[in-house]
Amino acid sequence: MAGKSGRTISATPQGGIKEKIFSWEGALILLLIAVNIFGAVLSPNYNMTNILRESPRYLAEIFMLFGMAFILVLGDIDISVGSIVCLTATMGCLVSNKGMGVGAVILVCLGVGLLCGMLNGFVATKFTELPTMIITLGTQIIFRGIAEVALGDGGSASMTDIQSIGILRAKVGPVPLSFFIVIICAIIFITVLNKTTFGRKLYAIGSNRTTAYYTGIEVQRIRFFSFSMLGFLAGLCGLFLLASTYGANTTTGNGFEMEVIAMCVFGGIATTGGKGNIIGGFIAAFIIVCLRIAFGQINMNTQLILVIIGVMLIVSVLIPAVTNAINSRKKTKKA
Repeated sequence: MAGKSGRTISATPQGGIKEKIFSWEGALILLLIAVNIFGAVLSPNYNMTNILRESPRYLAEIFMLFGMAFILVLGDIDISVGSIVCLTATMGCLVSNKGMGVGAVILVCLGVGLLCGMLNGFVATKFTELPTMIITLGTQIIFRGIAEVALGDGGSASMTDIQSIGILRAKVGPVPLSFFIVIICAIIFITVLNKTTFGRKLYAIGSNRTTAYYTGIEVQRIRFFSFSMLGFLAGLCGLFLLASTYGANTTTGNGFEMEVIAMCVFGGIATTGGKGNIIGGFIAAFIIVCLRIAFGQINMNTQLILVIIGVMLIVSVLIPAVTNAINSRKKTKKA
């Protein structure tokens, strides 16, 4: 199937080795290799040791990629996830400062994230005439507003007991714990989307919601579950971000929603619904992480990094569209 970008995206594994190499995912793997070579040339400090040391604060965002992929495949969107991260990190920090221990922090972060996602899902499924962009724009403001009220006049909070959350900063050798959890999540969500009935239902709903409903698919129930899952994963992101930064402020999670959506789109997931797979988004996420680490080591301005990522995103959409247009003209001339 071809999306509006002109890129062919398949929900099932492609055939031979040649097809895989020349697929969008194959191109992303080559780009990932090129980015790492570029990083090594750009900075002498860009090596595996430093990448693993700096990666935890960036890996946290990837948790949301999996839930956002489900939402985009459904043909929906959620721009409140950055605010959910802010709220969960804030509540986790405040709970920790009350001396409640790491178990309570984990439960609060995941619970608050899940409740936020359930609220988004409830409104989206009960008021189907409202675009999810507008719904989550409203909840984005609400969630961040609650976090700002909780943070008080100072606008920030720091953990007084950083030792209690040390388990989340644990490493297996030089590899951070968050990396292994990200890999486990990737395996689970890729399998669910590509190999299960639930995944096929997601594609069916994203392709044609009305047709899916009349074929007996529980459209609204699946949408509610997907929004709730994304909220839970945003809570997980907030938890690991809190463990990385030992605090929260009014700007925590700012722009995360756009970055996660960019990872998905860069990876080949169509925002129109019904097309794409998580594998491409997963590779794209590591491309962006590696770029951030490489540019961070030369102290490049954060906003300039966002500009570069934005340009890459636009180019990734334009290239297949232009290629498709050229091929169409060639076919027309031959005819």
